[in-house]
Amino acid sequence: MSKTVNIGIMGFGHIGRYIYENALSSESFNVKAISDIGNIDSLAYLLNNDPRNKNIGVDVKNDSFTFKENQTKFINAQNPGDVSWGDLGVDWVIDATGKFLNKEILSKHLDSGAKKVILASLPDDSLDNMIIPGINDSDINVEDKIISAGSSTTNALALMLKLLNGFTEIECASATTIHSYTTDQPLLDMARPDLKRSRSAAKNIIPNINHSSEWVQKVLPHFREKIFSTALNVPVQFGSLLDVTTVFKKDVDSEDAINSMMDSAASDFPDLIKVIGDPIVSSDVIGMKESIVFDRVGTLKVGPNMVKTLSWYDNGYNHANRILDVVSLYEGLK
Repeated sequence: MSKTVNIGIMGFGHIGRYIYENALSSESFNVKAISDIGNIDSLAYLLNNDPRNKNIGVDVKNDSFTFKENQTKFINAQNPGDVSWGDLGVDWVIDATGKFLNKEILSKHLDSGAKKVILASLPDDSLDNMIIPGINDSDINVEDKIISAGSSTTNALALMLKLLNGFTEIECASATTIHSYTTDQPLLDMARPDLKRSRSAAKNIIPNINHSSEWVQKVLPHFREKIFSTALNVPVQFGSLLDVTTVFKKDVDSEDAINSMMDSAASDFPDLIKVIGDPIVSSDVIGMKESIVFDRVGTLKVGPNMVKTLSWYDNGYNHANRILDVVSLYEGLK
């Protein structure tokens, strides 16, 4: 790839930092600026102490992050519109704050000079597009300005359902993500309007609403009214598991037939799918970039046409890679 894309990141939490880390190792991206409400020294400390890339070697100099020959300007700012992206030479802004989820507020990045905006999470309303790598790449329109890359779970669920439906047509399916705790959960019980999410993330399995199936039905409309999803947040810091139970319209021969199909898919899409036959647990997938790490051992067939599958993913970290994939797809780098 000879082309280099200039990006800016607003929100330097764990996903923002993973995007930056992965961009540093790629010749396709140049992170021109990072914006966050935090202190630059504190953010550099967190960056250099991530367990996946311990002591990555980023320094702070003259209000910038420096890494080898790379220099990234840091701007202390809170809202879209607070950073003059155009003056900084930024083409793409990745909004990883998790706070600004609608088109009206995200468009302020465009008003500030960005050419395109990617939302690193699910939106509150419709944007110009939502692109899930491996699912609807062909839906890309050069006129799109504000795009969502979905979420880790949305990417995993969409990909798994597409593959299973390609094996033989799905009658209906349900999915549960057993998800590591998130930054918006309290470590100790804390009074909140959402009573379940007011409970300690470190001590409880917490049933949670999950909107992934709603958005999957938008990018894969033939699944409309055929699927639903839910979540269980568990006291694990990294690594999540997607449990999908599928009822097919036709009989399925065996678990091996499903596993063989996944082996072929992993061969066709090695950047998105990994298949593991050894018994694994959540910590084993830390640092894996694929959208799904399919667990062959977890495939179970019940009756003639119902199958349960398990797929792991390093949520956040793998999603940072999918966000950069979406930028690459729009820029013709993939």
